[in-house]
Amino acid sequence: MYANQDEPTERVHGGVPTAAPSRIARLQQRISTLPPVVWPAGLGAAGLLGATLLHFVDPNQPGIYPTCPWLLLTGTFCPGCGTMRAIALTTQMDITAAVSMNPLLFLLLPYILWAYGRWFVWSIRPPRTPPKLTPGWFLWGMFAVITAHWILRNLPWFDFLAPGVPLLPGW
Repeated sequence: MYANQDEPTERVHGGVPTAAPSRIARLQQRISTLPPVVWPAGLGAAGLLGATLLHFVDPNQPGIYPTCPWLLLTGTFCPGCGTMRAIALTTQMDITAAVSMNPLLFLLLPYILWAYGRWFVWSIRPPRTPPKLTPGWFLWGMFAVITAHWILRNLPWFDFLAPGVPLLPGW
């Protein structure tokens, strides 16, 4: 029996007392019964909320958002440095400035949108046959591009890949 709804003590099953499910077990049970569309819809809502926040609260103002931990620890740019400012500039339709903040984001954006759209559609209408995963060669290629971008944007010859540096003169 439950002494208190918030704090289950024990259950009696066939005359043998058993431990009541923990809070974690109850949470896992509730999560497992959610419809599959909750996850992509929730991520999409969180992304739109984040983009809206970045549109109205400028990430260029110091002290509002945390500094990139990699940049703080090493003094070099990570592959994601400038992404927050790029998203803020994209919401203001300043695409050339957004690309100069993080060109890798715009290189990977088609794949990100395609993968998210596929996940969303499959959560609503699961495919009849098991879905094919992204090919390994493509994932290794993405890994190589991200790693090359990470290294090159920190070299003096490729400073145009650093956040905020125009890709072409006159931008």
